Amino acid sequence: MAGPARQPIDIPSLERYLERKVPSISTPIALKQACHQPTYSKFGFGQSNPTYQITDSNSSKFVLRKKPPGKLVSKTAHKVEREYRILNALQNTDIPVPRVYGLCEDDSVIGSPFYIMEFLDGRIVTEPHFLGVSAEEITEMWHDAVRTLAKLHRLDPKRIGLETYGKPNGFYDRQIKTFTTLGEVQSKVMDVETGTVVGEVPRMKEIVWFFSDKKSQPKDRGTPIHGDYKIDNLVYHKTEPGVIGILDWEMSTIGHPLSDLSNLIVPWTISAFSTGRRNSSIYFAPSATTPGLPTRDQVIAWYTEVAGWNPANELPWGTSFAMFRDSIIFQGIASRYAVRQASSLEVKRVGEEMLPCSEICWELVRRAKETGKAQSSL
Repeated sequence: MAGPARQPIDIPSLERYLERKVPSISTPIALKQACHQPTYSKFGFGQSNPTYQITDSNSSKFVLRKKPPGKLVSKTAHKVEREYRILNALQNTDIPVPRVYGLCEDDSVIGSPFYIMEFLDGRIVTEPHFLGVSAEEITEMWHDAVRTLAKLHRLDPKRIGLETYGKPNGFYDRQIKTFTTLGEVQSKVMDVETGTVVGEVPRMKEIVWFFSDKKSQPKDRGTPIHGDYKIDNLVYHKTEPGVIGILDWEMSTIGHPLSDLSNLIVPWTISAFSTGRRNSSIYFAPSATTPGLPTRDQVIAWYTEVAGWNPANELPWGTSFAMFRDSIIFQGIASRYAVRQASSLEVKRVGEEMLPCSEICWELVRRAKETGKAQSSL
């Protein structure tokens, strides 16, 4: 959904820019800012980078994504320039992405860099079990999500001009270093009211030791990855079960395809332990028989058919790491609550997911160790 702009934009300045650089958009324009709605939505996301719906004088719709105003906490976050670059590189591939109309890096136009892309008039689904959709459609919607991801991972970065978009190898080593450092810093954050520190992710040292062991790591690979590939970052056709666009490329890079696949199957990973945790669901529990919903093994088989490699033996490691990453992310949310940078009860509850998520991570690490031992003895 779109509503009044919470972060106002200088519309006359933007219109002058559009008249010079984007003749496809007819001025004058109307502008609304994206706002999240937890349901089927045509324009309900884009919370990290401020996102706006443009309606031009011909009633045609477009989307503007901009860097947040003011001084940013992280120099690496909110890189709309990177979003634009990968979207532009994927324009002439078989990956469904919105058409892009240009990137503006001139702060004087609306205060920060931005790019403009096509408005996709389709369905964004917030629940991966596709509530209210027929069994046949659920199967095909999941199948196309998996097929689309596999096609992305099949691309050669150099052939589409992305050879410098990220390092071609060592993705997981860099991830281990990043999340270890984050975990150390976040663990020391003290609650402004109680004086209690957020604390370490349980078994942090043992977990990091396991992931750092070269013998246990998956074979190094480097393909374009989305970085947060999941059902609610996809746009589906309004009436058909096909993906017409992938959104929110802010975390994209050249990395290990296992990370995207592990992220996509998180509902099965967590629900195997509990259906009461964040990102879990009774529909994905091992005992569930939800009509149309594929099994985890079916998803992996679909992926293998298109991607050209079989991730099955590496998934125990990949899903373990996905839970480690999520534990650190939840710890970060707890840290922001501790200093009341975000103070709602919902934020507090999300931060409290650190412990149960780390417990799942440790159990998966234990199983991955056993799997590794079994494979090495063959």
